[in-house]
Amino acid sequence: MGYVVDLHRPVAGDVIDLILADHRLFEELLRALRDTSADRDEVRGALATVLVAHAEAEEKFVYPKLRKRRAVGEEEAEHGEEEHAEGHEALLKVLELKGTDTKAFDDAVEELSGTINHHLAEEELTILNPARDEVGPVVRADLGREFLTERNRQIDANCGRVENVRRLVAEAKKRGKLDDD
Repeated sequence: MGYVVDLHRPVAGDVIDLILADHRLFEELLRALRDTSADRDEVRGALATVLVAHAEAEEKFVYPKLRKRRAVGEEEAEHGEEEHAEGHEALLKVLELKGTDTKAFDDAVEELSGTINHHLAEEELTILNPARDEVGPVVRADLGREFLTERNRQIDANCGRVENVRRLVAEAKKRGKLDDD
């Protein structure tokens, strides 16, 4: 029996608070994905949607604006984009599995969890902390609106579809963000 996962669809806020709220949502969805009593297929779809929407919105608006304002360096933003690509690659492995009650699924979820948790910790330390110090509240609120507009547009476009995640992984490989395995 399926249930609806709340993807949190705010329309305004401080971009740092909004990103952190998504990070907590990812952690919650990953816990549910590990729970055999949960509707893992429903959770998998919700996580894919919000994870891709979040990454796309960050890369389109947050990282460029923080680079422009010198709140983060080119290296930190590039690394964040590479970690998004790694997350998409790990997510694709989870999405491509048919069943959710297999060891292969559990192993893929474990890999995805490790990839995401590593990125969250790094992003909070090397991107969000400097942004707090270097970017004022008005700019963070404006950036929050841009981030949410794109995030919600991506969600409306069903960005977590396996075909879209495959496309993102292929593009990341072409751009050198991922190793060709």
